[in-house]
Formats: sequence, C-alpha cells, structure tokens
Amino acid sequence: MKQKINVFWFRRDLRLEDNAGLFHALSSGLPVLPVFIFDREILDRLEVKADKRVSFIYNALVSLQEKLIHAGSFLLAEHNYPEMFFQNLVKKYSIDTVFANHDYEPYARERDKKINTLLSKNNIEFKTYKDQVIFEKDEVIKIDGGFYTVYTPYSRKWTERFNEADLKAFKSEKLLSNFIKHEPVKLPSLASMKFEETKTVPVDVTFNRSLISSYDKTRNFPAVKGTSQLGIHLRFGTISIRQLVDKARRWNQIFLKELIWREFFMQILWHQPGVINSCFKPEYNNIEWRNNEKEFEAWCRGETGYPIVDAGMRQLNATGFMHNRVRMITASFLVKHLLVDWRWGEAYFAEKLLDYELSSNNGNWQWVAGCGCDAAPYFRIFNPDTQTKKFDSEEKYIIEWVPEYKSSDYPFPIVQHQFARERCLSAYKKALSQKSPKPIQTNLFDDR
Repeated sequence: MKQKINVFWFRRDLRLEDNAGLFHALSSGLPVLPVFIFDREILDRLEVKADKRVSFIYNALVSLQEKLIHAGSFLLAEHNYPEMFFQNLVKKYSIDTVFANHDYEPYARERDKKINTLLSKNNIEFKTYKDQVIFEKDEVIKIDGGFYTVYTPYSRKWTERFNEADLKAFKSEKLLSNFIKHEPVKLPSLASMKFEETKTVPVDVTFNRSLISSYDKTRNFPAVKGTSQLGIHLRFGTISIRQLVDKARRWNQIFLKELIWREFFMQILWHQPGVINSCFKPEYNNIEWRNNEKEFEAWCRGETGYPIVDAGMRQLNATGFMHNRVRMITASFLVKHLLVDWRWGEAYFAEKLLDYELSSNNGNWQWVAGCGCDAAPYFRIFNPDTQTKKFDSEEKYIIEWVPEYKSSDYPFPIVQHQFARERCLSAYKKALSQKSPKPIQTNLFDDR
C-alpha cells in the first residue's frame, strides 16, 4: 500500500520562509512532496527564449532545491501542462491534499478551477491560502459592500484594517523536517525546455534600510539608485510581503503607500477582470487611436528624439527594468503624444518587465491614459522636457542610456510637443462627447 502524502505546489511563492500555504502543508501531519510546474500554457507562448524572468525563476528553484536537499528532500519540477502533471501525479502517489497559495489573475483562477475539479474526482482536497498580499478580494471594501475605485479611501481603509490586524509570520522554515524524504532529483534544464540561460537579477534579497528610509526623497530621480527594485521578488515570491510591509511601516510611509497601490490594483482586477481588455471607464473605449506602427516601433527601440523617453526604453530593453518615474513619462508619451492605444504599450511592458504583474501594469497604464479607476485627468500630458529638468537636470540618466545624445546621430523629435498635446486633447474630447461607449475590444493586437 502506498504511503499517504500531501503535496505543496510552488507558484508565485518561491521561498521556504514565511510561506502561508507551505506552513499549513508542513503542519498537516503527513509527509509533504514539494512540486513546481514549468507551465507550458505560459512558457510555450514566450517568443524570446533568452527570457530573464525564466532564468530568474530557474535560479530561484535551484536555490530552493539546494535547501530541500539539505533537509533530506527534493523538489519535483516538470515542464508540463498543469492538468497533465496532476493526472500523472495522482497515479504515482496516494495524495490526501494539495496545498498552494492563492493566485488572483484570470488565467490562474481558471487553471486552479480545472485542477480542483481534477483532484476532486480523485477524492483529493485542494486547499489554497492568502500569501502574496496583506488584504485580498473582499477584505477591504466600502460600508455598502462595494469595492473601492479610488486609491485614497482604499488606502485609508487598508491602513485602518492593518492597524487592527495581527500581522503574524508563518514559520514554515521551522518545519522542513516534514518534507518527504528522498534522494536528490535533478531539475529539468533550461535547454530541455528550449530556453537559454541569461543574466538576470540575483535571487537573494537584501532589504536596504537606508535606501527604503530615504525612498521618499530619492524615488523620482532615475540617475540615483533610489528605488528598492524588489518588484521581481514580490512577483515571484522570493520575499514575503508580510516581512516587507513590516519593514516599510517602520522605515518609510511613502514606500508603504506604494505597496498599498499594488494591493489596490489587485482588488480592481479581482472585482473587474474586464479591465484586461477594456478601459475601466467605458467611454474611453471611443478614442480613435492613430496606432502608427513605425512610431510605435521607434518608441520600443528608444528612438523618438525625446532623450528621457529613449533612455527609459533602452534601459527596459537592456535590463528588464525601468525607473518608476520614467515609466510614467514613457507611457504618457506613447499614449498622449503618439496616440497609440495604451494596450499596445501595456503588452510591450508585459513582455519586457522583470517585475511585471498584470494588475499593476494594467492599472498604471490605464492611470496614465486617463481611462482607469482613480486615473490622472485625460488633459494631464507629461512634457518630457519639463520632466527632464525636474528629475534628470544634469542629464546623467540620459547620457548613460543615450550616449549619442547631442550628436548628429541622434534623431530629431518624432513629433512636436505642443502639436501632439493639442491633437491628443482633440481626440479625447471627441471620444468623450459620444453618448454610447464602444464594446470591449477582443482581438486588439491582430492589426499590429
């Protein structure tokens, strides 16, 4: 007779420390088999095979595997479709419960629904827990039960709830002896999954207290290392949100507010998943975008003739990171100066950003475009030259990423600011004057 076991499924929580679902699995009284799926539904669609995010995940799993081997266990990792993986797993093991942490994005919700159905047919429970946020779903809502669509009252209620809550850590790292005992098993190689190893950010996390403490003073200046760059670690769960929020509340309130913004956008996506394809404010679906492909490609390459915009895009293309202030400037330029649909830019950032999270990426692009919840007014159009004078006055950031700046090799501006501003205002006013909004667009990128 097979030994009865439980399974913990690593997803967006690639750590052994302070891991809610893992803690519950290891406290369950049965040996725990840890698993990870290199999801073919996601990975097979990636066009770039030297993807820095895939390398980051792989390095995180290598680190996990080393710790598990030290504990006398191993990580079972496969390149597979989730349903096929679990179909095989239930044949091989006698499983009581599969544990995991919640994932809120539409694909993940649909995937988990299918896995739950599959496991139920085999009399296996599927239990998931809150881990990647402090508050989720309906935990921060209005008195009337509705969800917040404006950040400030959401933040106020979030803080109120946080001050009342007991923010406890889950000491999963103290229970590693409860993993199933097994000889080491190799991870599948990147090459076997048709990916190339590429240089990415380190998996190990350092909480830089001096940086976070001065975050409010340095965060807007791209030539200064004034942001935490912890986004990728939150995205893949190599750090605990509980640990980070605890440090933020003690070290810097402005940094804490940025973490609350993340949860604000997550609850918007949960309650209103249609924002993936459509404007939160439906009347903005009436905008007639120019969608000039050559201008979009020039923006992607960082060849618009606007140095701060080009510097940002080149930093993104080279590193997978772009400074937060410059993200707003580049996004505003694409949408407002070039009248290219915000969804084109959102998709490009999704492809390139190491710290890409659907909810934040979507929410911030809609904020810039003026069409989202709690958005900047549509007539707010960033002037790249003014932004440069304010935040890169010595042009150090520009010179770092656009070395040919001020030479004859640098292109002329793709469009004049004042002309672009007036054209944008005209297009937006025309769209908002129409009585009935256009329906959600589905095959948006087919004409790109």
